[in-house]
Amino acid sequence: MTLPPAIAAFFDSTRHADRVVPPSGHTAWLTTFTAGAMTFLCVFALALSLASGRLAHRWADALARTATIRLSAPPEQLELQTQAVLALLSVTPGVASARALSDEENRKLLEPWFGPDLPVAELPLPRLIEITEGDPAYDSEGLRQRLAAEAPGAVLDDHTRWRRPLAEAAGRLRLLGWLSILLIGTTMGAMITLAANASLAANAQVIRVLRLVGARDSYIARAFVRRFTLRALAGASAGAFAGLLGVLLLPSADAAGGFLTGLGFQGAGWLWPFVLPPLAGAVAFAATRRAALRKLRELT
Repeated sequence: MTLPPAIAAFFDSTRHADRVVPPSGHTAWLTTFTAGAMTFLCVFALALSLASGRLAHRWADALARTATIRLSAPPEQLELQTQAVLALLSVTPGVASARALSDEENRKLLEPWFGPDLPVAELPLPRLIEITEGDPAYDSEGLRQRLAAEAPGAVLDDHTRWRRPLAEAAGRLRLLGWLSILLIGTTMGAMITLAANASLAANAQVIRVLRLVGARDSYIARAFVRRFTLRALAGASAGAFAGLLGVLLLPSADAAGGFLTGLGFQGAGWLWPFVLPPLAGAVAFAATRRAALRKLRELT
């Protein structure tokens, strides 16, 4: 496989060419720091994008397998209609199981809003019946019609209105994560371009001397490209390592199950941060090469 001339020149054995670039100065630390900081942010943007997809999939999958029937009836008829609905569900194809929630379970559901001392038994609360979906699933529209005949006060909630916002929110969070990564990469390329231009301008006299002794612009550009690409690669590697360390220090998703405790990587997702340093090096290579060739034309 033959590499493009620009990339092949980067791996050329004449590495002493990059001595024309000053080994220290503000361009050195600016390039390294920018690559490191941007890669660090990319790690968390990746974690946000992947975690939002996992969380929404978990929530939507859990809601898709369950449904709730809300039964409202006079107190003297509530138990009778509850048994009628349970009997109907027991013979409904696609319903794996169904059970009526107890007063204690109703109290736990309402506790986050009304506190633990809510007198559930004294309130005219509807009876809740939890349905677990089988495989294949039940016909929700047909079940609604049968419920209307058996218990007019029964309302089936298949959680569709909850799943749709979750799916939309997950899609937007994933899009936000990938847009953030694109913006971070663009910002890094712009900063490295500015650093390369500043270094080229500061070494204008050295470039003129190199031209007088026969150095070609490709030789000079290769020196800057090599130096800035390696600086960006080193900074990005440090940033990716720091980002991975920060993700490891986040609370485990099993600790509370909330969104902010699930921002880590899982399985093959841990490999994604290791892709970022080579990508940062590629961005630095392209940005520096373009800036170097343009600046060298201006210095002619």
